[in-house]
Amino acid sequence: MKINICIVQSVYNEQITEKLCSGAKEELNRSGINSVDIVKVPGAFEIPGVISRLINKYNGFIAVGCIIKGETANFDLICTAITNGLMQISINEKKPVGNGIITSFNKDQASKRIDKGQEAAKAVLKVIQIK
Repeated sequence: MKINICIVQSVYNEQITEKLCSGAKEELNRSGINSVDIVKVPGAFEIPGVISRLINKYNGFIAVGCIIKGETANFDLICTAITNGLMQISINEKKPVGNGIITSFNKDQASKRIDKGQEAAKAVLKVIQIK
């Protein structure tokens, strides 16, 4: 079976999300997955909606983004909404959605977690193998 994966990347905090995306793509390539599309969206909040629209085109998805806490409650609201959205899609559509979205308090913390893209790719591949 040919496996098609879509990485949906937020371009907000792009210096970090590019590294997350590269790590995910490298992991997929190492695993023999060469059919990988990358779709870029303005921010992490848009990721679940785009995955929902593309759900029938791919075997799995990897969400990559970076949300850094500011001075308002927006951080908590956005993070919760995205996580719930990704989980709802995965459960309802029965397709793996790897969460490679970093949530951190500052850029230094985010930079230290760029392996999340790779981890999300590994998780998606393992879930695809479950029959």
